[in-house]
Amino acid sequence: MSDDPTQVREFFGARAADWDSRFPDDGPAYAAAIADLGLRPGDAVLDAGCGTGRALPPLREAVGPTGTVIGADLTPEMLDEAVRAGRGKAATLLRADVARLPLRAGSLDAVFGAGLVSHLADPATDLRELARVVRPGGRLALFHPIGRAALAARHGRRITADDLRAEPNLRVVLAGSGWELGSYVDEDDRYLALAVRRSE
Repeated sequence: MSDDPTQVREFFGARAADWDSRFPDDGPAYAAAIADLGLRPGDAVLDAGCGTGRALPPLREAVGPTGTVIGADLTPEMLDEAVRAGRGKAATLLRADVARLPLRAGSLDAVFGAGLVSHLADPATDLRELARVVRPGGRLALFHPIGRAALAARHGRRITADDLRAEPNLRVVLAGSGWELGSYVDEDDRYLALAVRRSE
């Protein structure tokens, strides 16, 4: 699939209504990844590319009633499904492109992005925009409920050396975008890269 924002929106818009039913067992994987993000009560966190909002309730639970949870997505149909599923109660929902977030610089403690990296039109620039809205020392979690090999197999493809999600490639792009990769897991049942916002 293309990473052009219009095509991304069309792709996910057409699949929004049955998205959750296609992946009904991902909840525990989301919760485990959010636990590893190390959020504290009162933190402010963005779910970038929140889709139907599966991460929003566990994010809300992690930051508590005094915290801030924002879900941003490019696709209005996905945000509609998040509201329909009752997940809008856990967060403020924004229709926004992660390349141009309507958020103040340094206003967040963390960003969570599930399945996000492969859909970024300009990964270096878009990751820099995520860094802009996170305070120095804040965290970024790039997550997928299955690893790169399992995901490629699901789509009838093989992993290639130029895959942005491969550790060496991701480390370089993150470093050039204001992040430092701290930990990296790519297993059949989990992909999770955790990075820290560097002080500039």
